[in-house]
Amino acid sequence: MKLQKTYILLLSICFINSCIAAHKSILQEIENNTIGEITFVKNVLPPKDYSKKDILSSFDLKDCKDLNIRFFLDKPLLHYFQKLDTNLSTEELLAKGNFQFSFYVDNTLIYKENLNKGAGTTAEKSTATVFRKPFISSANEDSWGRFLWMRFMKRGGGEESLTEGSHSLKIEIRPYLETKDIITGNIIAKGEITVNVIKPKVTEEQIKVQSIAPDSGWDISEDKYDTQKIKELNKKILQEDFKDITSIVVIKNHKLLLEEYFNGADRTTLHDTRSVGKSFASTLLGIAIEDKYIKDENQTLHTFYTLKSFKNYSPEKETVTIKDLLMMRSGIDGDDSNPDSPGNEENMYPTPNWLQFALDQPMYKESTNDKKWSYYTAGTIILGDILNKKVPDGLEKYAHKKLFAPLGIQNYQWEYTPQKIANTAGGLRMSSLDYAKYGQLYKNNGVWNKNKILTKEWTQTSLAPQIELPHTKDEFYGYLFWNKKYTINNISYEVSYCSGNGGNKIFIFKDLPLVIVITAIAYNKPNEVEKIMKEYLLPAIID
Repeated sequence: MKLQKTYILLLSICFINSCIAAHKSILQEIENNTIGEITFVKNVLPPKDYSKKDILSSFDLKDCKDLNIRFFLDKPLLHYFQKLDTNLSTEELLAKGNFQFSFYVDNTLIYKENLNKGAGTTAEKSTATVFRKPFISSANEDSWGRFLWMRFMKRGGGEESLTEGSHSLKIEIRPYLETKDIITGNIIAKGEITVNVIKPKVTEEQIKVQSIAPDSGWDISEDKYDTQKIKELNKKILQEDFKDITSIVVIKNHKLLLEEYFNGADRTTLHDTRSVGKSFASTLLGIAIEDKYIKDENQTLHTFYTLKSFKNYSPEKETVTIKDLLMMRSGIDGDDSNPDSPGNEENMYPTPNWLQFALDQPMYKESTNDKKWSYYTAGTIILGDILNKKVPDGLEKYAHKKLFAPLGIQNYQWEYTPQKIANTAGGLRMSSLDYAKYGQLYKNNGVWNKNKILTKEWTQTSLAPQIELPHTKDEFYGYLFWNKKYTINNISYEVSYCSGNGGNKIFIFKDLPLVIVITAIAYNKPNEVEKIMKEYLLPAIID
């Protein structure tokens, strides 16, 4: 009996080992056959479970919830860097290079990107030969693959090229190094898949310009505009080419020209416009200065705080001014675009005291008070706290009395800091028509219904191009407002604007009688507001 059991056990072990060996053989065959190839798979699978049946030959773009690429390299990426430049050290190569992706639709190059040098880990670049990256993820997986795909689709021409029907999508991967110039190597992986594009059906009734209902609080404009262009825009939104737009409001010559809502929003919706709320901190500071609760924007932090009681004290921090914080040039080591920055906003939100976090941050080591621009959300928390300390009855009541009530804005919602102070970093919610009132206040140089709410000097200084943004051309920052130009029919138009994550904007044009509000919920995604403005709204509205 024992002999029989032993025999059965040995047979079972042999069977299991043969299965493992067979699977390893299949996996090895897949790796060997796909070295230098990009394959497309739906599910997130560990390499040991990967098989030929998982490789997609096509997918339906509209219904696709998950799409991953997997590619096998012959050597780690570092090996290819070494071929491109034999004089650089390993550390220099890893700091200066990454993958270059080229996207072809129907054999036409549509988009090419040198992946940010910080994408991917040093270990991955040094040793990995098997990669799995999500392009589309129902779990919103945090990966450079997702953002690469979104940039290709939203900014790189992907959506325009992938029209209704079936298309071939080909991707090529090369190594690149950025030294004095960009050096690109040969193709190290490529792959192709069929993309089926099915657009939602929309009717003429659905895409027509939406009628403006009574009781908007605005006079209705009788100015003409290109209705066909607006219908084309509406179709793009309804067919989800321009995703997650919730409202568009246009004020021309103080009158309501367009009022349109999408994706379940309506006139009563209080939109979460994220960092649009930062601009309101600038407004309230201007009012508080005029009311003499704050001397001026040149007051320094040491006027309001005992800075030695916070971490990372330095004499330079004593000299940071309100103006520095308004212009995002405080010199405090906070940069929301850099995940490694100690003052990054994502490090602030889990903390129990956001003001403490903001004032604890060190100064940039290389800083003087002629400081560089970096987007520091925590700095606006400092501004909100200063306001809350200095104005009567606190920031929230002061804002209602001095700004919202005079504008006739009654229905709005603040978000709050952990200390229950109105959050001047963002999240102030109100209707699109009320956001338009706020924009028109600036267009009116601080006057609403013949009542001065802000001084002309403060409004103009706030909107003016005070500091040029790094890595841009003709884009600037004022006092928590952005500034740039749109060129339409070879004529440039200067515009200042509030901006929030997701595609939320309030545009205030300098030389055109226009205020435009766009709200959207494309949070943490590339958005199409630039295309909407340049290709549809402005061409339709400008005479």
